[in-house]
Amino acid sequence: MGLPFYHEQDQQLVHYTVEAILEGLKTSNSNVLEYVYKKYFPIVRFFVIKNSGTDDDAKDVFQEAIILIYKKLIDGSLDLTCTFKTYLYSVGRLLWLRQLEKKKVRKEVVTDNQVFIRVDDNDFEGLVTEQEQYRIYQKHFQLLHKDCQEILRLFLQKVPLKEIAQMMSIKSDKYLKKRKYACKEALIKRIQNDPEYKRLRNEY
Repeated sequence: MGLPFYHEQDQQLVHYTVEAILEGLKTSNSNVLEYVYKKYFPIVRFFVIKNSGTDDDAKDVFQEAIILIYKKLIDGSLDLTCTFKTYLYSVGRLLWLRQLEKKKVRKEVVTDNQVFIRVDDNDFEGLVTEQEQYRIYQKHFQLLHKDCQEILRLFLQKVPLKEIAQMMSIKSDKYLKKRKYACKEALIKRIQNDPEYKRLRNEY
């Protein structure tokens, strides 16, 4: 689920109801994603930057917050008891405070510019952890050799062995299996040696 970052001057915002926003996020509607970014990114950005972050940090946090809300919409566990603005800000706030904690940045005095609610229940924490694990996986997957990336991607898509061999110009099925195993082991080793992965394992 990609989130486009648009400039404020691109076009006039069309107002969406909360119901329309939730439905748009659930279906990855590009117009709704643009609306949500333009309308709500500034409040998340303010919080992140005022609390030891950068503009890029704010974009990452906002993207992750949208993905987490999307996941809760898909599994039917989103219980909105406040405005969407407050909920989105609260999710982004939690995500950034977790980042500061991981970076061991002191945060005794936290600057807020919005009302927020507690959203760190067990269910939400599980989604955050899942998202962090996926980010670690993606980071190390992108560091693999391009051939390894392609082989693993095709295997995950359940492409038949012979088709993969043809696509990758590999003549021997036996060699392809060996390459796939080596690529998978390299990825696992990278992930297991990542300090973030070790921290997550210790926490959960």
